Amino acid sequence: MVWRAGWLQKGKPNCKEVLDGAAALFPAKKVQQASPMPTSFLGSALRGTFFLIFGLWWSVRYTLKYLRRKANAENQPSYGVQRMEFFEGAVKAFFALAGILVEQFVPAGPHLQLYSPKTHSWTDLTHWHYTTMYLFFLLSGIVDIVSHSPLKLPLGLDRLSLSMALFIEGLLFCFRDYSDAALDHHVHSLLTMAIFAGALCALLEVFLRDHIILETFRTSSFLLQGSWLWQIGFVLCPPWGGPGWDQTDRSNFTFLTMCFCWHYVGALAVLAANSAASRCCNESCQLKFGDIDVELDCGMCVRKGNKSSSGALLPESGSDDK
Repeated sequence: MVWRAGWLQKGKPNCKEVLDGAAALFPAKKVQQASPMPTSFLGSALRGTFFLIFGLWWSVRYTLKYLRRKANAENQPSYGVQRMEFFEGAVKAFFALAGILVEQFVPAGPHLQLYSPKTHSWTDLTHWHYTTMYLFFLLSGIVDIVSHSPLKLPLGLDRLSLSMALFIEGLLFCFRDYSDAALDHHVHSLLTMAIFAGALCALLEVFLRDHIILETFRTSSFLLQGSWLWQIGFVLCPPWGGPGWDQTDRSNFTFLTMCFCWHYVGALAVLAANSAASRCCNESCQLKFGDIDVELDCGMCVRKGNKSSSGALLPESGSDDK
């Protein structure tokens, strides 16, 4: 029996040796598994800053525009308002184009390569995800510019393009790959609520243009989206290093849901404070200059009742005006 066992051990290969030899002759093809899309703090903070800038700007601009429209019986947009729309479109297009270039041409970026023939796999879909998002905001900025140019596109097309950009952004976040990162999925699901709320509001503005309630709600959704993107960066990738929050702790889900509501309260508080400050600025300017109305057009003031573009000047230093 001992001799037979030795013969089996020396003369006949065992199962492990057979499997190893087969694996060496016929190597198995490696199947690349989908990996979760990482969230960096810097990228999330920059995207949040983009929405915060527009939210803060609109909280002042729409308040002054409403006060001026309320003081004047006419609802016709002035030349200064059209210039502000043009300026907003240019800024939006610039930031979106910068975002596309950064996502594509950072050292770890795909450099416009979507598919790798060597590995037979997609190339860095994380950067392509955000590139697609920036692309639609770039189109929205271009539509804003053209809509307030001599070409005169149909009224409401700028709001429709903004609604489409927000809808695409929400769609991309809804169907991105979160794998088993449940907390990552939760915080981005809360983000999509703010995104789709802004998209619906912008769509309603296509038919109800210059509606102060819709403009205010859209502004609050942008402030909420911007602050929540900053919060996502702190939760998933803290700037001081180390791991993010525990993905399996259910108390984190409860707290972040409450935190999302607190962020919206903060957005409403900022909106109310900026609106109150804008109203005080408007009243102070009227008391100082009498028949001068504040319009947010590069810091200029507009004389009431003057319809020409030459009215966007400060009063002359004559004795009557003094």
